[in-house]
Amino acid sequence: MTPLRLACAFILSFALTLPAHAITGSRSAPSGAVAHSLVTVIGPNGVVCTGAVIAPTVVLTAAHCVTSSNSLRVVDYTSKPPSLITPRKALTHPRYSAQAMAAHRATADIALVQLPAPMPGKSPVALGTPRLPVVPGATFTIAGIGSSSPGGNDVGTARAASLTVTGKPGTLQIRLTDPQAQNTRPGMGGCTGDSGAPMLEDQNGRSVVTGVVSWSTGPNFTNGCGGMTGVTPLTLYKDWVVQTARSWGAAL
Repeated sequence: MTPLRLACAFILSFALTLPAHAITGSRSAPSGAVAHSLVTVIGPNGVVCTGAVIAPTVVLTAAHCVTSSNSLRVVDYTSKPPSLITPRKALTHPRYSAQAMAAHRATADIALVQLPAPMPGKSPVALGTPRLPVVPGATFTIAGIGSSSPGGNDVGTARAASLTVTGKPGTLQIRLTDPQAQNTRPGMGGCTGDSGAPMLEDQNGRSVVTGVVSWSTGPNFTNGCGGMTGVTPLTLYKDWVVQTARSWGAAL
């Protein structure tokens, strides 16, 4: 399993100049509402992740992307040239364990980033939890700004993929795969830079964020992308997200 953050020495300048494809294997763009919620989060050493705006000044992302709030930045592509926004603060879920993440065990891979002001051109996406029970074959969508191939450099443009649940889904982790490829050959899925991307479910006619992308594998559990995408569902963590956002003055 590979965390989907992108780390390159040159990524800061690259991310500011060349947005391109995302979500390996996908040719689809997310809906306008979802696309307008996605942001690029840059962490220590040029680590690049995806985030979703869930309130005007609050971004939801993966905890393993937020190792240090001091060097965390969010890219504003609306300025010319694009600029880096310094957040006010960032918090990881208190039950997140970097050791568990490194050992490929499920953990509370959830974090929130507080922006100093609303980002131009961005609007919040609704927050929720997966409908229970989550069963194999259920469909979810992931949307991110990562690269279109393992180790690729092309980050920045929103792409989406409709994936199905596989294995034994639970409240700690949901595993998704391309229903056509079934983890046996390269298919759609999260890729490098898509850590922190939202997992979305259609509920009552609107897309609702119900989880956060954490990791991927290549086909047949090899390293890379296009096999399986691991997601931390918000089932156990939505209350913390809402309470933290409200403590920052945000309404959810």
